[in-house]
Amino acid sequence: MSAPIEDYAILSNCRTAALVSRHGSIDWLSLPRYDSPSIFAALLGEKHHGHWSLRPASLDAIPNRSYDGDTFVLVTRWETPTGVAEVHEFMPVDGGRVELVRRVVGISGEVEFRSALRLRFDYARTIPWLQQAGGEGAPALLAVAGPDAVLVRGAAYTADDHVHRTRFTVAAGQQRGLTLTWFPSHEDTPHMVDVDEMLAQTREWWQDWAARIDHDGPFQAEVVRSLLVLRALTHEDTGGVVAAATTSLPEDFGGVRNWDYRYVWLRDAALTIEALISHGFLRVTERWRQWLLRALAGDPGQMQIMYGLSGERDLVEREMTNLPGYQGAAPVRIGNAASDQYQGDVIGEVMMALEAARAAGIAESRFSWRLQVALLEQMERSLDRPDNGIWEIRGEPQKFTQSRAMIWAAFDRGARAVREFGLDGPAERWERLRDDVGAEIDAHGYDAERGHFVQYYGSTEVDASLLLLAQVGYCAHDDPRMLGTVAELERVLMHDGLLMRYRNTSGVDGLPGPEHPFLACSFWLVEQYAGSGRIEDATALMERVCALANDVGLLSEEYDTEGARQAGNTPQAFSHLALVRAADALAGHTGRAARRS
Repeated sequence: MSAPIEDYAILSNCRTAALVSRHGSIDWLSLPRYDSPSIFAALLGEKHHGHWSLRPASLDAIPNRSYDGDTFVLVTRWETPTGVAEVHEFMPVDGGRVELVRRVVGISGEVEFRSALRLRFDYARTIPWLQQAGGEGAPALLAVAGPDAVLVRGAAYTADDHVHRTRFTVAAGQQRGLTLTWFPSHEDTPHMVDVDEMLAQTREWWQDWAARIDHDGPFQAEVVRSLLVLRALTHEDTGGVVAAATTSLPEDFGGVRNWDYRYVWLRDAALTIEALISHGFLRVTERWRQWLLRALAGDPGQMQIMYGLSGERDLVEREMTNLPGYQGAAPVRIGNAASDQYQGDVIGEVMMALEAARAAGIAESRFSWRLQVALLEQMERSLDRPDNGIWEIRGEPQKFTQSRAMIWAAFDRGARAVREFGLDGPAERWERLRDDVGAEIDAHGYDAERGHFVQYYGSTEVDASLLLLAQVGYCAHDDPRMLGTVAELERVLMHDGLLMRYRNTSGVDGLPGPEHPFLACSFWLVEQYAGSGRIEDATALMERVCALANDVGLLSEEYDTEGARQAGNTPQAFSHLALVRAADALAGHTGRAARRS
């Protein structure tokens, strides 16, 4: 059975990520990209679906792990009855090769290590052809299947049925470096590299990036780790930002709410870029803008709400019946059918991120402003269309109030680009459309009798995404309508001190089964509390939610309060970027909001 979700740390090269458990088993790795087929998939099944374990032979060994400072170099210190050793694990941020390194270092005494390797390509559907490929004193195991090849060096693995095993001992001062290198199977075997040199370069790369983080407020360590996570989820070559490193980790344990998050949601990517801009990172913003131009090239009417890491559009959702799912939560899904949905808030999120880039001094290119004009024209054509909303409901489309507020924000940012930045566009028309949408929200998105905004027109339900209305400037945080909405959210959606997305028993999402509190929603409530002067409540809630991170600072999508465990895909960009915004709000920074006249 897979380890608890919070037991996993990630190793990342800003192109993909490996999930390694507290006890030294790499149970998930897709190569060469986040959205590639996996070579280890025990996370979504059992050991025979692929894993790579490395730990002391002693069952009494006790692990203690942490990242090496502000990096994704994971250091696990093992204390055993015979000695102490450390395992240093990382993925070099090197565009020339795709590599995972596990270096064992003897600290005191002697420690015997054992390792089991089960390579299973293509989501565990293919057992590769394996052969010994090393020379004298340089053991290597080569695995090949279809377009993929993997070379494992550093220890002599021998076959034992359908698993390869090895044992070795390190004494104080001794080291053993194990490497796994992926390469296209039609190419020559990559040459060996120096593990110490790769470690030094990788540590320096992450530390140099983290040193540029601009944050002068509370929760410093949490903000830094969250920004590092967002950087890890941003593809080094294409600029695409994936929503999470995994697929199909359940929102409902044993249920069907299992989705593939290894793609670029325009919303999540735009919010991530805003978070990076607000903390001093502009180069990655320019790369994302270029990614956006490539992905959306062509007819704006064909815009999707998500794409592949290079802008791929074909994200057909299918079920992998060979994988039983995380602790039996089936189905395992590859691809995502939400890519075909209309979500009315997305253009607004993109417009706000691009405005943040303008305000930070990134000049518009000839094509980037033309794209924004085309997006606003498309939004005008779709103005009265119901949508699936920010939560990607699979029930009937509605006019979700938060989506309508983001349409308001899109036209507002377009008009501001003309008025404040001197760009060419029909500002008066956009202002009229903005005001019309605002009047519509006032009339249909607010229940005057109950004193709160509603989830969608005609509903009396509330939804945590209504907290975003103040964030984007549709109303003030202390607007009586927003305060009434907060009171209703606290009454209806607070669960064991955390905020749910919505009341799923209403049937709005068209899915069976419950879910758990969505962590980003609680961070949004922190921001709302801070903006309306409830600083003590904001601080208390912030501390409560931050405490749900695992021992290396990672947050998944949701949290199961009854089981005291993380739920959903991990690490989740949405959770970490919401943490950053909440910390900024507590520090007095309110970057997004525009004042509504």
